[in-house]
Amino acid sequence: MATTVTMPKLGLTMKEGTIEKWLKKEGDRVRKGEPLVEIITEKLNFQYESPASGILRKILHPEGKVVAVTMPIAIIAEEGEALPDLDAAKPEASVAEAPVPAAVRAQTQDRQGRIPASPVARKIAKEKGIDLSLLTGSGPGGRIIRADVLAAAERSPAERVEAAAAVQETAGKLIPLKGIRKIIAQRMTESFRDVPHFYLSVEVDMSAVQDLREKVKDEVEKRAKVKLTLTDILVKIVASALKEYPMINSRVEGDQIRLLDEINIGVAIALEDGLIVPVVRRADQKSLTETASAIRTLTKRARRGKLSLEDVGGGTFTLSNMGMLGIDQIHPIINPPECSILGVGRTVEKPVVLGGEIQVKPMAWFTLSSDHRIVDGAAAGQFLSHIRKIIENPAVLLV
Repeated sequence: MATTVTMPKLGLTMKEGTIEKWLKKEGDRVRKGEPLVEIITEKLNFQYESPASGILRKILHPEGKVVAVTMPIAIIAEEGEALPDLDAAKPEASVAEAPVPAAVRAQTQDRQGRIPASPVARKIAKEKGIDLSLLTGSGPGGRIIRADVLAAAERSPAERVEAAAAVQETAGKLIPLKGIRKIIAQRMTESFRDVPHFYLSVEVDMSAVQDLREKVKDEVEKRAKVKLTLTDILVKIVASALKEYPMINSRVEGDQIRLLDEINIGVAIALEDGLIVPVVRRADQKSLTETASAIRTLTKRARRGKLSLEDVGGGTFTLSNMGMLGIDQIHPIINPPECSILGVGRTVEKPVVLGGEIQVKPMAWFTLSSDHRIVDGAAAGQFLSHIRKIIENPAVLLV
């Protein structure tokens, strides 16, 4: 009996998935449990295994297609076996469009806001029905002037498109916005557009936390077989602070604010094709050794592309440590539906004044980005100050 392969629903919030790559071609024989297709959700990229054995008789959606969950994407059946009604399962036909080259479409989409053009050029373009986004200006700073519009008016519509495409293609290489990078672009755009961000920064003396790492790193390595990092310690510190300030561990749900019971801290990890944020679940209940082990396991899975939906779901707060990249200070964008994210810069030795004397101390900038719908300045300031207090006096964690 033929098997209809559908877009899997992995989690309550998943509504659609993108077909990144078919791992089999039509006519190939597949075995149940064998990787069939790579799918990208808003959280991760994963290989979906074949639900049955047989021949991949029909691929219903091409690579790059976004498909709603539970919708058919392929059919597996034996040779000569009757197939389901393909008319009901196959993808909808695309609406007919004018043959505009991809380079021109990309150029039009990349231009944000008002197109630079003189008033006269705009008037003539409107009268003659010419799309200014398809023109390249010859005026100062690329401004479209009267002569550019008149020259375009003398060309046929097809010639205008070809000319614009030629100019765009010679300007540089076009890289498709797809996969994880496309998901990141969508989520960050939505966050920055819909969430009222505000930022608070504080410079922190890292001496005590560095001393702590030196004292316990051998014991952690002995127990967990991993090297202890600053990020491991910061996750433990942030988890402790979130218990004291639960409003920072919350999210907006409709016209209400939900204070979350679990403290699940996402740790931003940079991959070649984008950023992924695996989650240390119940971070407040883990020891430093358990935290280090969990982060290292998640990092290995991320680099191998083996993260599960559970590994990246359910985060309540995110930590982004850019210190290892030599960044002094960052103002990160909130990872929705979370209400805050902490950005950490590199640790640098610099002169500071203590008790009227100049001393050299290892200092680092910490920046908290918060959702002003939930968190006000006072609460964010108290939370950030509490983190500084723990970092400069880690013994507080024992109290």
